[in-house]
Amino acid sequence: MKNRTLILLPLVAVVTTTLWADDGIWLPNQFPKNRVRERYGLDVKDEFLDHLRLSSVRLNNGGSGSFVSPDGLLFTNHHVASDCIQQLSSKENDWMKNGFYAATGAEEKACPNLEVNILLKIEDVTKKIRDTGGEAKSPAEVMRLTKANMSEMEKSCNAQTGNRCDVVTLYSGEIFHLYQYKKYTDVRLVFAPENAIAMFGGDPDNFTFPRYCLDISFLRVYEDGKPVRPAHYLKWSKEGAKEGELTFVSGHPGSTGRLSTMAELQFARDISYPFLLEHLRSLIAMLLD
Repeated sequence: MKNRTLILLPLVAVVTTTLWADDGIWLPNQFPKNRVRERYGLDVKDEFLDHLRLSSVRLNNGGSGSFVSPDGLLFTNHHVASDCIQQLSSKENDWMKNGFYAATGAEEKACPNLEVNILLKIEDVTKKIRDTGGEAKSPAEVMRLTKANMSEMEKSCNAQTGNRCDVVTLYSGEIFHLYQYKKYTDVRLVFAPENAIAMFGGDPDNFTFPRYCLDISFLRVYEDGKPVRPAHYLKWSKEGAKEGELTFVSGHPGSTGRLSTMAELQFARDISYPFLLEHLRSLIAMLLD
């Protein structure tokens, strides 16, 4: 049987296998159930998709994580938690170099400026955002009014719900979704390995090859001074994934260039990338001097 991996992400998703690749970048509210059922024979239920979405979190530094216990324990990458680890480290306790472990809740360290968001709801607000008054306007005026509508919608949503509200631009501005997040700001470090093993292989092993290292960290989320009790969390499997088994992975990745036009790609190749490389060379030379 072919080794198949299905990756489902709340913002994007990709299907890959060792022999061939399925095309798929899926929003959590646009999961291709029929396609998955026809190709893999798996009937994906809304309950499962909701559970996966609500077990997953976005960290405000751009990282992904997931709840893995009923006591607010959060699993993420070491490089996602590295800002927190660095900020908590000192000359006497270099936890980036030596690693960190809290044996008790009292020993957990509060991360400065780290925020955790759970995606609660998605609403298509494309029509509302594009409503700029009806009459023809200049592109600059349309852009200004669009941004004003986005800002007003986020403020109104926050005032009505108390949630964090972000208007997300999708498909190069073709679609606008309003995302509502449950926000937590009390996040504490529980465990992080030594940076030498967490980053072994560097970025090439992060973006090109499978990780052969311990790129993990555990955090715990608190509310009102107590660990949160998430209604949804991912449970550990003692057996692990099996050959040929569909595997779902959720997260909040960055954007892609899938919709870039040929002209945009040519501009990047001939203008923007060479400019960026030259700028970086000048910075390197300055630092060496």
